Amino acid sequence: MPLMSLWSSNPEAVAELTIEQIVSAAGDGNLKDRSVCAAELREYFSRVSGAMLGTYVKQCLSGPFSNSGLVLQDLINEVGRRLGYSVINGLYRGRRDAIGFDGIWVAPEGHYLVVEVKTTDVYRISLDTIAAYRRDLLNRARILAPSSILIVVGRGDTGELEAQVRGSRHSWDVRLISAEALLDLAGIERIADPDVGQKIRSLLVPWDYIKLDEIVDMMFTTVDADPPSGQSSEHRNSNGGHVQANEKPWRLTRSVVLQRHRTRVISAVVDPDGPGLVDRRSAV
Repeated sequence: MPLMSLWSSNPEAVAELTIEQIVSAAGDGNLKDRSVCAAELREYFSRVSGAMLGTYVKQCLSGPFSNSGLVLQDLINEVGRRLGYSVINGLYRGRRDAIGFDGIWVAPEGHYLVVEVKTTDVYRISLDTIAAYRRDLLNRARILAPSSILIVVGRGDTGELEAQVRGSRHSWDVRLISAEALLDLAGIERIADPDVGQKIRSLLVPWDYIKLDEIVDMMFTTVDADPPSGQSSEHRNSNGGHVQANEKPWRLTRSVVLQRHRTRVISAVVDPDGPGLVDRRSAV
């Protein structure tokens, strides 16, 4: 039974399948460009929850299988759509007569992202090649200025790639993000709010981090978003007490999330050629 028919008739059963089994159930199971398998798989991804997308991303990275890198490419492009971009899927496999981008994301604000998806940064990436994709797309008017490059890496340890970008002539045109962090952005409540969505998308664009007003503005815009409609006017906080509608319910933030934000802030404000900071104690 084709994947979408199975999904329509028994979504609970499909939800129990692994991503490898999902691919096998799509079309003839042969994932290639312009195939029925690819079309069904992308349609399925467009219908599932963000949590399921995250589960499939983890499965692609933790237990690689045949074509898992191609599936990850489709998953990341779907995450881009959840972030409010208009997305053009790239080719699975390069051809001589085609430009080898993984995705083109067009923001409502008019900025174009040429997206490259990598499962790991173990192997050195040719930034010149990716920059050539962007240049060719501009020359053929497939993208317009302003534009930049976004590299999405499956695993969060991107130290080698960060150093490669920082030391290259493309450092002002390229930004990196892990698949996990991208999913975190897509999971922020009320992403459909134009103000919140615009602030989140601005994080993926190269810009000057010397002045931090934009970061602070983004943080407060996101945190202060109104609760979803229909939510009760009274909440219960972590200690069991009641919080009225005009108060903000609080919750502890996971330490790993705090540390990730601290690392990003330090990277933004510290001059790589200047004196470093000494980590004397944990933040409280």
